[in-house]
Order: sequence, then structure tokens, then C-alpha cells
Amino acid sequence: MIRFGIRRVIGFILMAIIGVLVFGNIVMWLWNALMPVIFHLPIITFPQALGLLVLSKILFSSFRGGGPGRFRGARLREKWMDMTPEEREKFKQEWGHRCGGRFGGGRHSESRQPFAGEKPSPSE
Repeated sequence: MIRFGIRRVIGFILMAIIGVLVFGNIVMWLWNALMPVIFHLPIITFPQALGLLVLSKILFSSFRGGGPGRFRGARLREKWMDMTPEEREKFKQEWGHRCGGRFGGGRHSESRQPFAGEKPSPSE
């Protein structure tokens, strides 16, 4: 049983090392192939490519796994299920006005109310 756990840990460590090497080389290759030509930036080394990977992870993602919005769909589904039918209809109408008709109503609907600061159209 312990032997299986050690194999698993060693396998994970090896896969992580391989992943770092592969992604680091991909970033370095793409940077060196594109950025000096397009933006006249210097060529980077492998450690600089790893630094770019870490920096992009910090700036554009999080360290909890799955990236931003991982559970957003489940939370929205829960909120939707907790709404009353009247709240659901109000939500659909509001987002229909905002999204141009995807949820019903739409920007060109006859029943549309003008937004704050917007002049009503002649047909209203």
C-alpha cells in the first residue's frame, strides 16, 4: 500500500518536471519566434520563459486550480433554482434588454423601456 503511494508521488513529480520543461520551452520558442520580429524585443532564455509563465499565472489566474470562474456555473445554477418564477422573469427581461434579445425581450422589443438617459424611440 505504501509502495503504491510512493510511486504515485514520484510519478506526479516527474510529470510536473516534464510539464515545466515542455511549457517553458514552448513559451521560449514562441517568444523568440514572434516577439523580436513583431515588437523588436530581445530574445529570452529558458529561465526567463519560466518567469513569464509564473508571472502570467499570477496575473491571469489563481493558484487554487481550475482558473477563474471554476464554480461559477454551479453557483449561478443554484441561484437560478432558488429564484421565484417572478424573479426569474424579471431577470430574463433585464438581461434580455442588456444582451439584445438572447433571454427574451431584447433591444428591439416593442415592450422595451428606455435606459436611464436614453430618449425613447418614435414608436414608443
